[in-house]
Amino acid sequence: SSKHMNKLDPNSSSIMEQQKDSQPKWEAKVSTTLHKASADQIFSLFKDFFGLNKWFPSLSTCYGIHGENGEAGCVRYCTGFSLPPERGGGATGESPVSGWSKERLVAIDPIERILSYEMVDCNIGFKSYFSTVKIVPNGDDGCVIEWFITVDPVEGMRLEDLVNKYDVGLQGMAKNMENALTSS
Repeated sequence: SSKHMNKLDPNSSSIMEQQKDSQPKWEAKVSTTLHKASADQIFSLFKDFFGLNKWFPSLSTCYGIHGENGEAGCVRYCTGFSLPPERGGGATGESPVSGWSKERLVAIDPIERILSYEMVDCNIGFKSYFSTVKIVPNGDDGCVIEWFITVDPVEGMRLEDLVNKYDVGLQGMAKNMENALTSS
């Protein structure tokens, strides 16, 4: 199959965005309700953009590689996403590959408790990835974490599988955050 050359957009902000396909993007939302942690408490943990591995199950490392932690434009490097081996790249039964990603904090609003970030590079199959996390107050002592994800379709995966993976990750992360806040 012949590939036609795409002109690179000089205003584009990442390599991954320049590899866009014409397929419609996948959009998903996962959410979870916490009863023992306030929106402000939870958002303060999300503002530690370089510290995601403290809360997110399966992330082995996460650290800053550019900018000030929690400020728009900063970039984190995360490892530990568990992935099946590359399709067609090895024997069946091969152990999973340790995934990594570089993620840039695009915007943060401490008043509305919203932060948005994008993946600028990774080895985990995303051609483009944009995510927004919103923490909504719920009752006196609780909150809802809403996680919105927009990605190009991922080869070898269905949207439902991706949503399930994020849902499981969010539930684990929320539980870890709530436990840390209520145990002190």
